[in-house]
Amino acid sequence: MASIKRDNIGLLNDKLTITIAKEDYIKGYETNLKKYAKTANIPGFRKGMVPAGLIKKMHGQSVFQDEILKTVENEMNQYISKEKIEIFAQPLPMATNMANMDVNTPGDYEFAFEVGLKPAFKLNTKEIKVTKYKIEVTPEMIQSELERLQIRNGNMTEPEAAESEENVLNVTFIESDKDGNEVEAGIRKDNSLLIKYFNEQSRKQFIGKKIEDTIVINLKQSFDDKELDIILNDLGLTQDDADKFFKLLITKVGLVEKAPLDETLFTVTYPNQAIKTEAEFREAIKNDIEGYYEQQARNQIHDQIYHSLIENTKMEFPTAFLKRWLQSGGEKPRTIEEAEKEYPVFEDQLKWTLISTQLIADNKIEVVAEDLKNFAKQQLMSYMGGQLGALGDNDQWLEDYAARMMQDRKFVEDSYHRISTDKLFTSIEGDVTAKDESISAEKFADKLQQHNH
Repeated sequence: MASIKRDNIGLLNDKLTITIAKEDYIKGYETNLKKYAKTANIPGFRKGMVPAGLIKKMHGQSVFQDEILKTVENEMNQYISKEKIEIFAQPLPMATNMANMDVNTPGDYEFAFEVGLKPAFKLNTKEIKVTKYKIEVTPEMIQSELERLQIRNGNMTEPEAAESEENVLNVTFIESDKDGNEVEAGIRKDNSLLIKYFNEQSRKQFIGKKIEDTIVINLKQSFDDKELDIILNDLGLTQDDADKFFKLLITKVGLVEKAPLDETLFTVTYPNQAIKTEAEFREAIKNDIEGYYEQQARNQIHDQIYHSLIENTKMEFPTAFLKRWLQSGGEKPRTIEEAEKEYPVFEDQLKWTLISTQLIADNKIEVVAEDLKNFAKQQLMSYMGGQLGALGDNDQWLEDYAARMMQDRKFVEDSYHRISTDKLFTSIEGDVTAKDESISAEKFADKLQQHNH
């Protein structure tokens, strides 16, 4: 009968020694060998009529070893489950002499594995203190957005080359490396944007450019925060894509004659608000900007909560084990040097996984199908903006879109993570102590740049 011995070999690092006897695996081996004989296709013999001795000679050793290893794995998994041992990743096998496993002389075998144990820790979200920023919306910000809307809805002319920051470029965003070499099966998206939407240091490289010219950019380095959010939404990308490089292929150069400030522009921009005057239009723009910054301020609170939990939660790790696991237990093998270099980030990720998993359980956070459907609808409305009114029966259109997205496995997995994370932080917001502080958009942008995880 199989037995398992557990020894501590380091901080949160145990060794499991599994001993199995012949009776633990021999029946399984014989059964699997018979199954193999029934399906074996060997020249000179009818299917299922191959002599048992020949099958054993040809395939017995591999079937024998497979059955022993399967038995060991099952015994170990049952032991870990029964003893309720909380471990990181998969156990790492220690040195085993496979040559000792001989189908002709079956006997007792011993295997050793090391496991990394998850640490115990305490959480108290009520001790967290955060700053709730109130961003001042200035007349200059409203004017800038007003002009952007005038340009967006203006009449287009087509000069030969870009001459100023007011030029509009139709471009194809082609995912590439920093040298412009295209990424195979990478992102490829078409869009149009004003040169002045790029940040100040990036704009000059577009002046003088013509159709078919290309420029390589990094999204995060080329746009300020608000414009970066807009371009990511326009392209259907996420913040995870912000660090990527793209080769921009210019397909058209344009110059917009601004749309006049009249009811036509007001209706196109806000089709459901019956705006009649410029003053009402400016007020609607102000409300939009305030809504944007309120969401950004909320995200910043979440960022403060994240850093407070990471920095103030005391937690020990089986460091030596985890570094060994990084070398051999991941998707690709790593050298000792690579494991050492990657370990600090890896440990922070593990720490947040443990913290968030515990908080999700404590706060009974759940994501249901209706959450995923609503998220898909909100995503589409964000992409379409004011153009949604042109789609006729919006409710049915949104329902159909959400139903399609619910069949997309990647969308469901990504959305599940984002929704559960947002629900978690929303729940914790009720625990923390928040101090209000007014701040300019520029200073707030600096804070967003400093605390990005």
